[in-house]
Amino acid sequence: MAFNDRNFRGNSGGFRSNSGPREMTKVTCSDCGVETEVPFKPTEGRPVYCRECLPNHRKF
Repeated sequence: MAFNDRNFRGNSGGFRSNSGPREMTKVTCSDCGVETEVPFKPTEGRPVYCRECLPNHRKF
């Protein structure tokens, strides 16, 4: 099987392994202003939403 085969399921696939709790970052929701935590470091200049406001901004 080739390394770049789509069916390859090695640890290098970009998926996070279960290495313990995620590092959470405190942020303020861009919509409602509530303080919340997200499991990533937000990019400066981009909006961040709380769990309640996020579905209003999904584009599917």
